[in-house]
Amino acid sequence: MIIAERYHDISCGHRVVGHEGKCRFLHGHNYRIHFTVSSASLDDVGRVVDFSVIKSQLCEWLEENFDHKFLIWEKDELLDQLRTLTPESLVVVPFNPTAENIAKYLVEVIGPAQLKDYPVELISCKVEETAKCSASYRL
Repeated sequence: MIIAERYHDISCGHRVVGHEGKCRFLHGHNYRIHFTVSSASLDDVGRVVDFSVIKSQLCEWLEENFDHKFLIWEKDELLDQLRTLTPESLVVVPFNPTAENIAKYLVEVIGPAQLKDYPVELISCKVEETAKCSASYRL
């Protein structure tokens, strides 16, 4: 299998519902998100896909939808209160926004939607919350 990889950096806030430590509080990270795509064959140029496709379809999606926003789980008890304070910065997601769940969502939901017109598949995503801490999801 031949793969192509690209990463993108964003800043984003979240809180982890049910966390026993500091992550239960509102906070944020300078995330580095790594995308790995694969294809059944190389194109005529000899590529899985041009890196600009990963940029335009996945990195720019992050910029538009997550960068400088606050991810909040649709079941978070603070959702209604935060909506009254800063509705324009909230991104309501169908999962508790852990690095693991963000990676899974990007691979299972965003990747197929954003890459549907290209002969590639997003097969994994690594979400770095810090230089020391990351989570990955692979198909």
